[in-house]
Amino acid sequence: MVKVGVIAEYNPFHNGHLYHLKKTKEMFPDSTLILVLIGNFTQRGDVSVIDKWNKTKLALKYGFNLVIELPFILATSSASIYARGAIDILNYLDCDYLVFGSETNNVELFKCLALKTLNNDEYENKIKKYLDKGYNYPKACSLALKKETNTMIDKPNDVLAFEYIKSIVKTKSKIKPISIKRTNNYHEENILGKITSATSIRKNLSDIEKIKDSLPEDSLVLIDNVSFNNFFKYLKYEIITNDNLNEVLDVDEGIENKLKKEILNVNSVEELIMRVKSKRYSYNRIKRMLLHILCKTSKNQEFKITYLRILGLDDKGKQLLKEIKNKINVPVITKFKKEHEKLFKEDIKASKLYSLICNYDFNNEFKASIKKESKN
Repeated sequence: MVKVGVIAEYNPFHNGHLYHLKKTKEMFPDSTLILVLIGNFTQRGDVSVIDKWNKTKLALKYGFNLVIELPFILATSSASIYARGAIDILNYLDCDYLVFGSETNNVELFKCLALKTLNNDEYENKIKKYLDKGYNYPKACSLALKKETNTMIDKPNDVLAFEYIKSIVKTKSKIKPISIKRTNNYHEENILGKITSATSIRKNLSDIEKIKDSLPEDSLVLIDNVSFNNFFKYLKYEIITNDNLNEVLDVDEGIENKLKKEILNVNSVEELIMRVKSKRYSYNRIKRMLLHILCKTSKNQEFKITYLRILGLDDKGKQLLKEIKNKINVPVITKFKKEHEKLFKEDIKASKLYSLICNYDFNNEFKASIKKESKN
């Protein structure tokens, strides 16, 4: 059986995702579809407007056979760590293909660039030079790539696609990457018909009439109209009272002093980010940093897959797990047990935080996998 992987946040699950899933099924009609799902917080530090269990139910309904969570630490890290974690999960599952969306839609170009930049000292030196000039890491990488290969990769889905392919090359994976052309601009904030960006939907959550044609009805009814700004009072308290902010993941180079100064002069998370943002610290990096401050996420982290957390599966997914369970060296978890608490430590903290502003019971973290009966 061919195994096909997809990596997604589904924040929220919309018509563009349905289009991507439809195209994937057309290419691989008899495959086992695997979703590596980003949970209640996303790679850019955003709050998911649909919780991970409801996203899992939608994924199973629309055709995925197995849904696995990318752990919180990896899901809310830089693009390279995020991508490597997701590819490692698919490697454990002996996946054959990865299907993703990208703006450039040129897999061969990404492969060529990956081969040119991996283990390339000149490329790494160029990145360091741009970092020394005060650029943030993603921008330094983009500029170094332009200098080294005369190719610029700076669109969000292209950046992720490039990181996926670099991870595939680096791990000597058998996974074959396949791109589907993005049909909209990720950053577009205006609703552009039935297929529009997740950003535009989130920006218009208060106007149901405006967004209702952009996503399936069963996704629409699950949306919680929340944003990171709902955490502002908790964040303000934490920044003011925590004297060890420098021990938190992503809080580097004395930026905690800037945070402590500016938090007294702002009234929203957005204002705080814009006051702290600089050439070195991008908007997304600061947002992830603030999320880690809220979760008291220590710098002492292992950025690797130490378990596979199954959020949902059907009979096909169950069969796949049977086939790989004795071939891999990390636990495959379908039912939470007491001994898993240490493994899930950061995810549990994140769920407790999520429950402060969302209609979500953090005890859901201890649920067993959702099982969907396959049709005969």
